[in-house]
Amino acid sequence: MTTTHAPARPIGKAAVGALGALAVATGALESVVTPTLPLLQRELDMSPAEGALLSIVLLVTGALITPIAGTLGDRYGGKRVVVRLMAVVCAGGLVSALAPNLSVLLLGQVLQGAMVGALPLSFILVRAHLPAGESKVAIGVVSGLFVGGAMAGTLAAGPVAEGLSRHWMFALPTFAVTGATVLVHRLMPHDPPRRPQGAGIDWPGLVLLSGTLVTLMLVLGLGADLVTQPLVLLGLVVLLAAFGTGWVAVERRAASPMVDLRMLTRPAVGKSCVLTFLICVGTSAATYLVPQLFAVPADTYGFGASATAIGFFLLPGALAASAAGPISGIGVRRLGSRAVVTAGVLLMAVGLLGLAAAHTEIWHLVLGKALVALANGLCVTAMVTRTATSVDLGDTGIATGLVLVTRVIGFAVGVQVTGAILTAGTPSGAKIPAESAFVAGFVLAAAVTVLSLLVVRTMSKGVKE
Repeated sequence: MTTTHAPARPIGKAAVGALGALAVATGALESVVTPTLPLLQRELDMSPAEGALLSIVLLVTGALITPIAGTLGDRYGGKRVVVRLMAVVCAGGLVSALAPNLSVLLLGQVLQGAMVGALPLSFILVRAHLPAGESKVAIGVVSGLFVGGAMAGTLAAGPVAEGLSRHWMFALPTFAVTGATVLVHRLMPHDPPRRPQGAGIDWPGLVLLSGTLVTLMLVLGLGADLVTQPLVLLGLVVLLAAFGTGWVAVERRAASPMVDLRMLTRPAVGKSCVLTFLICVGTSAATYLVPQLFAVPADTYGFGASATAIGFFLLPGALAASAAGPISGIGVRRLGSRAVVTAGVLLMAVGLLGLAAAHTEIWHLVLGKALVALANGLCVTAMVTRTATSVDLGDTGIATGLVLVTRVIGFAVGVQVTGAILTAGTPSGAKIPAESAFVAGFVLAAAVTVLSLLVVRTMSKGVKE
C-alpha cells in the first residue's frame, strides 16, 4: 500500500523573501574569517599552519554536510531539515563569537559549516511550492543573494572586528541568521517528503569522504613545504588515493549512499559538476589574489591598502555577484543554460587575463574582480538551476548537493593552489611574493576557465519549458 502526499501549497513573495534573507545572512557568516585571518592570527597567537586550517575547516565541513542535508531534505521535507540545520549554525556562530582560543573557534567553525547545506534545502522548497518557470528565477535570486551576502560579510568583517571586536564579527551575522530562520519557520509552509524515510545515514561514506577532503587539503596546503620530505608527501598522496578509492567503493554499494554517484552518470548532473569545479578554481584565484595584491606595499608594485580600503575596492564585485544570480536565472529561462554558461566563461577569462596583463592601477583590479564575480555568479547559478530542473523532484536535494559540494571543493583547491604559487614565488628572505607570481596565478586560472569551454560545447541548450 502506497502513501500519496497532497500537493504543497503555493508560496508568495514573503516566503521567498525569507529564504533570500536566510541566504544573505548565512553568506555573510560564512565569509567573515577570510578577510580577518591576519587579525585572528595575531589575537589568538596562531601559526601560519593553524591559520590555514582555520580558513578551510568551514569549507570542508560544509562539503560533508551538504549531500547529507540534501538527502534528508528529500526524505523528510526541506523546511523541517533547514530549520534544524540552522539551529546548529546559530549555535556554531555563538561558539565562534565567544571563543577564547583557537580550539573553541575551530569547534564553532565546524558547527557553522552546516550552513552550506541550506542552499540545496532552499531549492527543494522552491521547487515544491512554485511552477517550473518561476522556480528557475527564484533559485537564481536565492543563489545570488547568498553570493551577495558572502561579499557583504567580506566587506564588513574588517571594520566590525577593528571597530568593535572579533567577537561581534561573528555575533552580528549569527543574530541575522537566527532572525531569518524564524521567518522561514513562520512563513514557509511544510513540503511533503519525496523519498522513503526508512534508510539510515551512510556513516562509512561520511567518514571516508571526511578523510578524502582533509587529506586533499593537507596535500595542497603542505605540498610545497614537503618537497624536501618526499616520503611524507608520498605517504599523504597514497592515503588520499586510499580514502578516495574506498569512498567510491562504499558509495557504489551502499543501499542509501551519502552521495549517490549514479547521479554523476546523468549528463546534466555530471557536466554541471565538472563545469562548476573548473569555474570555481578560476574564480578562487581572483578572490584570493586581488586582496593580496591590494595589500602589497605601495613602495613596490602594490597599493598598501588597509582592510577598510580593500573592502571598499571590493564593493563593485559584491554588487556584480549579487546581480548575477537573478540575471542568470532569467537568462536560463529565456536562452538556456548553455548560452549563459558560455557567456560567463568568456567573461571570466577576459577578467582574469586582464588582471594578469594590467594591475598597476586600482581600477584595473576593481574592474577585473567585478568581471570575475559577475561571471562566476552567472555560471554557478546556471549550473545549479540546470541541475535542479533536470532531475526528478525527489532528486533535487541530492543533485544540487553534488554541484554545491563541487563548488566548495573547487574553491578550496583553487585557493590552496594559488597560495602555493605565491609561496613558491616569494624570494628567500623576502616578505612579499614576486610580481610574476601574481601573473602566473591569474594566467593559470584563466587557462583552467577556458578549458571548461570543452565541456560547455557538449551541453544541451538547457531550455526546459
